[in-house]
Amino acid sequence: MKLKLKGQHFNRIEEIQTESQDLMKTLTRNDFQQCFQSRKSRWDPCINAQGDYFEGDGGK
Repeated sequence: MKLKLKGQHFNRIEEIQTESQDLMKTLTRNDFQQCFQSRKSRWDPCINAQGDYFEGDGGK
C-alpha cells in the first residue's frame, strides 16, 4: 500500500483517507497473507537473537 501511495501529494487529510480506503478495497486475501509472511520473516531474526544486539539480515 505504501508503495502505491508513494510520491503522491495530498492537499487534505480527507484525500489521503479516501485514497487509502479505495486502495484497501482492492487488496486480496493473498495480499494480506504475503504481508503477514513478510512481517514474520522480519521478526524471526529478532526472536532468534533472544534480546542480543544484531545488525543486518541476522546472519543469513
